[in-house]
Amino acid sequence: MIEVCRLSKRFGATLAVDAISFEVERGELLALVGGSGSGKTTTLKMLNRLIEPSAGKVRIAGDDVARIPGHQLRRGIGYAFQQVGLFPHLTVGENIGLTPRLLGWDSARITARVHELLEMMELEPALALRSPAALSGGQAQRVGVARALAAHPNVLLLDEPFGALDPLTRDRLQRSFYDLQRRLKLTVVLVTHDMAEALLMADRIAVLHEGRLVQLGSPQALLHAPATDYVEALLDTPRRHARVFDGLAQGAARA
Repeated sequence: MIEVCRLSKRFGATLAVDAISFEVERGELLALVGGSGSGKTTTLKMLNRLIEPSAGKVRIAGDDVARIPGHQLRRGIGYAFQQVGLFPHLTVGENIGLTPRLLGWDSARITARVHELLEMMELEPALALRSPAALSGGQAQRVGVARALAAHPNVLLLDEPFGALDPLTRDRLQRSFYDLQRRLKLTVVLVTHDMAEALLMADRIAVLHEGRLVQLGSPQALLHAPATDYVEALLDTPRRHARVFDGLAQGAARA
């Protein structure tokens, strides 16, 4: 569904993404992980041409995205980024329904879809009439994900979609989105700094370091055979947490 071939991006003298290549199969969730400055978000934004690459190619469903006008390309791809980017002069409902409106949906269908997505994101229907300025950071982030899903896209690009949520809400929405993605067979590229989230949600994980792709494989492959010390270090925190939880469970069983 998505083919990335030797994709690179240079900002002045800085090579932010260095000739990376990968594919995402139809219905697959690929997580991009790595530290700050590793090139994750830049890579994600090059997939729908929010950032133009310095070199390389991206194909979606066999089409070279460089040959598709940017606005037309983005109407067919759901995307939600860290900055959220809700339009302040539109209501929450108008923000969510923007792409369906541009695609010519009628108002009744848009309204029904907005309410469906607010419920899915665990938000009150009354929020549809509010300004984005009235939202908390976590609410705005959920509205951003709702907007990405609004027009039933086959491809979703998500950058830290659950990052500003409290742990309980984050866990519920992760599980809800996981079920939705599997049911609808959505093709998803997910950027996350949380390796545990990637291990739980992704079919495969791509690890970026200093703009290079250093390992690509299933969660099991990374856990059992990390390719570099950097990948090993990224896995250390979820492994350590797992050991702590196991110890607590064993202690509770003995009590």
